[in-house]
Amino acid sequence: MAKFSNDAKSLLEYVGGKENISAVTHCATRMRFVLAEPKKADVKKIEGLKSVKGTFTQAGQFQVIIGNEVSTFYNDFVDVAGIDGVSKEQAKVAAKGNMSFIQRLLANLAEIFTPLIPALVVGGLILGFRNIIGDIKLLDGGTKTIVEVSQFWAGVHSFLWLIGEAIFHFLPVGITWSISKKMGTTQILGIILGITLVSPQLLNAYGVAGAKEIPVWNFGFAQVQMIGYQAQVIPAILAGFLLAILEKNIRKVIPEYISMIVVPFLSLVPTVLIAHTILGPIGWKIGSGISYVVYNALTSSFGWLFAAVFGFAYAPLVITGLHHMTNAIDLQLMGQLGGTNLWPMIALSNIAQGSAVLAMIFINRHDEEEKQVSIPACISCYLGVTEPAMFGINLKYIYPFLAAMTGSAIAAVISVGSGVMANSIGVGGLPGILSIKPQYMLTFALCMVVAIAVPFVLTVALSKRKAIKDKASLNG
Repeated sequence: MAKFSNDAKSLLEYVGGKENISAVTHCATRMRFVLAEPKKADVKKIEGLKSVKGTFTQAGQFQVIIGNEVSTFYNDFVDVAGIDGVSKEQAKVAAKGNMSFIQRLLANLAEIFTPLIPALVVGGLILGFRNIIGDIKLLDGGTKTIVEVSQFWAGVHSFLWLIGEAIFHFLPVGITWSISKKMGTTQILGIILGITLVSPQLLNAYGVAGAKEIPVWNFGFAQVQMIGYQAQVIPAILAGFLLAILEKNIRKVIPEYISMIVVPFLSLVPTVLIAHTILGPIGWKIGSGISYVVYNALTSSFGWLFAAVFGFAYAPLVITGLHHMTNAIDLQLMGQLGGTNLWPMIALSNIAQGSAVLAMIFINRHDEEEKQVSIPACISCYLGVTEPAMFGINLKYIYPFLAAMTGSAIAAVISVGSGVMANSIGVGGLPGILSIKPQYMLTFALCMVVAIAVPFVLTVALSKRKAIKDKASLNG
């Protein structure tokens, strides 16, 4: 008998049987089900299985946390159920039938930015390192930077900008490519569209404000400003979706034997024209408006309140999937301001959730079975991946989740009140300090201490209160 055969049989029964499974796949730690009728799943019985560490529903998928042996469990489940698994992409497509319009919109947004995160992480680390060697006066009694006294490091500083510029200034290329990939359209057209938004022929977006004269394309009857959209997120998103929609619809009416010639031309040329005349200017204003509102909310006299609410509410946003909206806002802030004060709060929320789990490890230190879930969850949380910690431990007991939210809110208030800014997004949890601008690293380190200590102490205190209350109810 296979290792997980019994639990696999029970899980099949508790999710509503084979006929209730539209699709099933797995990721690094979780089984992912798309259920025809999600309400048929008996969550209590599923969470009672020995192999199961917790459950949650996200993006239209019912997810069952198994742990590091999920691939073995998945194989046993597929054998027992007599069904074929599907790819993650197929499962996502099937899951969209269980999602509302808003959920589908957020899922699409997440799928656009997810492939870009590795580059953004690298870019953030590069910018942080360049700031340390090029901006902080560490040598000659605090009067000179490393770059000023070393030709080698001056060369490194200059060379690394080649990568940093490629990642951030040319971000629209990545966005339009990602949209074309997600929409199943011609990816090279998406890349070319992105290049037309950041071409050296255009006035660089960073130079628009100080330009005495903006160059134009003169068509005689009309003029179009030659403005680039370096680091701009929303213009690239709007243009990318327009290209994909045009290509898909044009392909439907053009005969196959001429489609290779006609479809790219009729898709790309109108999109580039509309992007520079309509979508680009509109997207720029929308993005600038979002940046203005968020930045001013965080730097106003009520910034502490905004920070407290965001720090407290970010973890629940992760549960709903709404947290994916912050990627676009962060990137827009980076493009407009050269950094983001939103991302540091996200990293602190990761740390706070991990610290609540750390407290639960201490509280239940004699429970070997729970440690199999809590220790890996704590480690992954401190590295920026919070779902195993939240769904496997903190939401299971509730009070650690609330303690983490409280600690996150306090740390966020300190972060915003001190003006902490990150170079980039992508580096979460404890490594998040590497993405912070050097002049704010010490302050952020203090915020990290708060995000570790407050949830830990609160979780331990609440567990003792709960134990006293439980004991009193038994005696009563």
